[in-house]
Amino acid sequence: MPTVRGNTATRLIASGGHEQVLFVGDGDVGLRAIIAIHSTALGPSLGGVRFWHYDDDEAALRDALRLSEAMTYKAAMAGLHQGGGKAVVLWDEPDRSRAPELLHALGRAIDGLGGRYLAAEDVGATTTDMDTLAEVTPWVTGVSESLGGSGDPSPVTAFGVLCAMRAALHAQFGKSDVRGRRVMVQGAGHVGAHLARLLAEEGAEVFVADRDPARATRVAADTGATVIDAEHALTTWCDVLAPCALGGVLTEELAPSLRCRVIVGAANNQLADRAADVAIARRGILVVPDFVASAGGIVNIAQEFTGYDRDRAYAETARIEDTTARVLEWARHDGVTPNQAALAMARRRIEEEGRGRRWRSGDPAAWTAGRPLTRLRG
Repeated sequence: MPTVRGNTATRLIASGGHEQVLFVGDGDVGLRAIIAIHSTALGPSLGGVRFWHYDDDEAALRDALRLSEAMTYKAAMAGLHQGGGKAVVLWDEPDRSRAPELLHALGRAIDGLGGRYLAAEDVGATTTDMDTLAEVTPWVTGVSESLGGSGDPSPVTAFGVLCAMRAALHAQFGKSDVRGRRVMVQGAGHVGAHLARLLAEEGAEVFVADRDPARATRVAADTGATVIDAEHALTTWCDVLAPCALGGVLTEELAPSLRCRVIVGAANNQLADRAADVAIARRGILVVPDFVASAGGIVNIAQEFTGYDRDRAYAETARIEDTTARVLEWARHDGVTPNQAALAMARRRIEEEGRGRRWRSGDPAAWTAGRPLTRLRG
């Protein structure tokens, strides 16, 4: 039986303002999952499918709720007409592949939501997983380019982080060039590896760390980066710290030990809480909100809806640099942290454009010219 008690689950869901949460279980194929829809005020919710080890159902639920809420703000700040959702699958070995039967069971649950949740790739997931989900539901993005999709979103996500990094460097140092800057990439997974490569190509001095030392070593061999022990990655002396693994790593307790001037990375929910945000800001460290910096992935995916074009995806993602600059200027002008400024900007857009709406199955989407949304790819 699940370890989440009913009153705990419903209290968590209500406190975050989530529209809908679906618990999924299929004992025949070993599936245990939670799909969370935070908001559809701007359009159908979109968010990745995360395969991860959770201690219990409550930990999985909390993660799904946090991640789906962050996706709402990410889409709002990226100027997209979609909301925030997320699926987490309790999976003890995140690097182990999934059987088609398990993915089909998850796909049927997604399909039952009728387009209110659009699945994408996240931690532990692959393009192959997305292709398999698409065998039973049309409501999945990031499928292979041969199927009309955009494939792995990681390269575009990494490019978006680089764009945000330039804006942050300009705000902190008066110059946006990464050449010669010491950048610590914490997490050598899909996005971290691509980011390390981009930084090396632009002349940055790159350091890389990962909980899997072999993965960090492979990225270092490919990019010329220096490998740092994962235990010391967050406190390594650098100009820029780029968290690209899991969230919650920036805590109030860690703040005094940080030895960087800028933090900008791809991991979701990097700040553990508001206290961490304030404590780090008091150190004079500039933190770019992760839901601004890592929006390249969903910007890339959104191009599928009207016929995928990679050049257009990169051009749209490049706008993250301007968005980051606006956030940092708002924060400076109002005397708040960048995270507080970005949240205010995102919520204003949702309130002004969403006006309390909820997207329902069969409604049109922003890209369907008033026709009901029945498929994703143009």
